[in-house]
Amino acid sequence: MARSDLTEGPVWRALARVSAPMSLGILAVLSIGLADAYFLGQLGGAPLAAVGFIYPVTTALASLAIGLSAGANAAVSQALGREDEDSAVARMSLHAAGLGLLLSVLVALAFFALHGQIFGLMGARGEVMAEISAYVPLWALSFPFLVLMMLVNALFRAHGNAVHASLFMILAAAVNIALNPLFIFGWGPVPAMETGGAALATLAGRLAAAAGAIAFAVHAGYLRLCGRIWQDLGRSLREITRVGAPAAFSNAINPAGMALVTAAVATLGDAAVAGFGAATRVQSLAIVVLLALSAGIGPVVGQNWGAGKETRAQSAVVQAWAFCLVYGLALGAVLSLGGGWIASAIAEDAEAADYTRRYLQIVGWSLFGYGILVTANAAMNARSKALHSMGLSLGRITLVYVPLAWLGVWTFGYGGILAAAVAANLGAVAGAVWAARRTGLWPQDTRITRHIAA
Repeated sequence: MARSDLTEGPVWRALARVSAPMSLGILAVLSIGLADAYFLGQLGGAPLAAVGFIYPVTTALASLAIGLSAGANAAVSQALGREDEDSAVARMSLHAAGLGLLLSVLVALAFFALHGQIFGLMGARGEVMAEISAYVPLWALSFPFLVLMMLVNALFRAHGNAVHASLFMILAAAVNIALNPLFIFGWGPVPAMETGGAALATLAGRLAAAAGAIAFAVHAGYLRLCGRIWQDLGRSLREITRVGAPAAFSNAINPAGMALVTAAVATLGDAAVAGFGAATRVQSLAIVVLLALSAGIGPVVGQNWGAGKETRAQSAVVQAWAFCLVYGLALGAVLSLGGGWIASAIAEDAEAADYTRRYLQIVGWSLFGYGILVTANAAMNARSKALHSMGLSLGRITLVYVPLAWLGVWTFGYGGILAAAVAANLGAVAGAVWAARRTGLWPQDTRITRHIAA
């Protein structure tokens, strides 16, 4: 079973080895939401508004997969750093996959049964609700395949193999986007399914990627049958859920908070929801590099912490945050200058496009703070300090973003929403520094340049 050793050599090279391939995979996956918005936007305001409601909720549910993958990554990467026996690592990997499959089926069934109440509370009505109801059943069917794909990809990354993790994410996106116009608009014998067609394309992409990832994992030895498969099941589940459960909640907090903020935006009308939703999807694409860095820092911190090389783990955090600052400020400049063009390209309705433009040009300058937040959370999860990352995310959403968004929309309208987003991102920086110090991931000395050069 081949693995890449992330405990030797320059720290920046270890980070780049995992993060660079993941940037392509994450870009591909996030482009699905943008493609949905683009194709459904051709059908009119109701489908685009429906996507604005759907996106934060489905992202929150996908946090189950992200959390479980964080738990699997932390447990397996630390086991590899400790040089545990191959059979023990193999059993832990199988236990993670089985747990993910069970939980994903239960969550999918619950979402299908309760989606009417969920989106009704968010403010969806009439034609928009009808579009949502066409989307949800097929999306729920695709959810277990998403979880399996992400768990297997976490095993790849724990072994330092980000290339194949990225390839299967790209496969899922390629199939999805290629089938989107076919299923949405119809062609020949294929009927036009509109919003439901977008969900069917998602199902096809996730099924193809999950099957491919599992087949390759078995072939490469990342997943394999071993003797006494039930041995240490309790220990595996404890190690995985010790990080996975808080990480799932931590990752769900942001999109759940976005759902509450979307409800605040809904008080301004469907055009505001469509514009805000389009802007957040552009934002997701813009911060792909930062999300990839958060995916890369986990295995680096996990392997080094398991090997007792805490200083290298601290250097990884310092270097990651320095990159977030530089990249984030450059991104702010790009979005400020090009926000109007981007908004016009993604939203045909002029009013929705104006909401999108304003978000990108103002909130874009604060996105470096969100990058620091997600890399801090990933590092703490890999360090098995998931409660700290959960507290950081919970504080950002419940103490800053959601209350300020509702206060802001009542007082200043859409501008208040944007101010709340900026405050949440900047506040996350201070919280991340505090949490990193508490968990030993931030150097106690003042020679930060030594860690940047490591």
